[in-house]
Amino acid sequence: MPEPKPSPAVPIKGGNFLIVGGASLVGSATAEAMLKGEAASVVVLDNFSQGTPEALRHIEGDPRLRVVSGDILRLAQVMDAMDGVDGVVHLAAMMTIAFDSDPRRGIDVNVIGAQNVIEACRLKKIRKLVFASSNAVYGYGPGVVGDLVEATPFHTAGAPPAAILYGASKIIGEQLCRDAYRRHGLNYVVLRYSTVYGERQHYRAANAVLIMDAHDRVRGGQPPRVVGDGSETKHFVYVGDVARANIAALEATATDVAVNLSGPAPTTTGEIARLVIELSGAKMQPQYVEPEAGKVRLTSGGAWRIDHALAEKTIGWRPQVDMREGIRRLIVWRDAQGR
Repeated sequence: MPEPKPSPAVPIKGGNFLIVGGASLVGSATAEAMLKGEAASVVVLDNFSQGTPEALRHIEGDPRLRVVSGDILRLAQVMDAMDGVDGVVHLAAMMTIAFDSDPRRGIDVNVIGAQNVIEACRLKKIRKLVFASSNAVYGYGPGVVGDLVEATPFHTAGAPPAAILYGASKIIGEQLCRDAYRRHGLNYVVLRYSTVYGERQHYRAANAVLIMDAHDRVRGGQPPRVVGDGSETKHFVYVGDVARANIAALEATATDVAVNLSGPAPTTTGEIARLVIELSGAKMQPQYVEPEAGKVRLTSGGAWRIDHALAEKTIGWRPQVDMREGIRRLIVWRDAQGR
């Protein structure tokens, strides 16, 4: 078995990077941060089935940015995009809502696609891979309590199949990274994202859509809907903080580790609705409703805390943007798009 590479740190300044699934919320923020960090080049690989060219409009004029249309289910396309690359950030994935509509496609993308990216990294001798995972690896139900740390096991009670399939697919992706490290010395860091939100937000995440729906209704003169009594706890992390974490993971000497990313504090569905109303300058109260039977919704809630102390210890990261400021930035961006 080959020894791991002696220096897992990959500095952004002067480096060449590939973001797989980069025409996205997190991908566009990460590409922007890399360019600001004086990367020599940033390649974005995307098949545009979910991502959009519009996500990259704010940086498309930078000559160091190259956008490549390609599919992670085609290994040759992934390998071609890695030519001359030092570090890779793998973001391409199907999330819970997509698993609910097409579980086979979700498994193909999240498992076979992840294996293709990892195999391409090995063959192209990439210095480091950052793999985007999720707090869904901890599962759902009554067993998920207290502080969630990186050793918390996977629980499956009381959740819809789509949510369990998504979480399980991320567990498999993490273990494929571990296997590549042990067999081939491929340096990697797994980042377990909480629900990411912020500028260039989409409607594909079952939890972030809560913010989008609330703002859509307020802009239409209607009160945001809150399922239940508003006390359900949610776990968000601002997209700019996630982009910083992706860069921190590349530049750190850490390897063969999985760490949590979460915001400064959990929030509730009621608090989110009230923040959207307040920050939109509206005068109304949320509307409390019963859940719709059979609808996949807001799956990563729970009265627990996602501990990110290991991220600070291993890659020097901690969140900076709280929920109020993050929602304010999202609303400002959306209003500007509307105009």
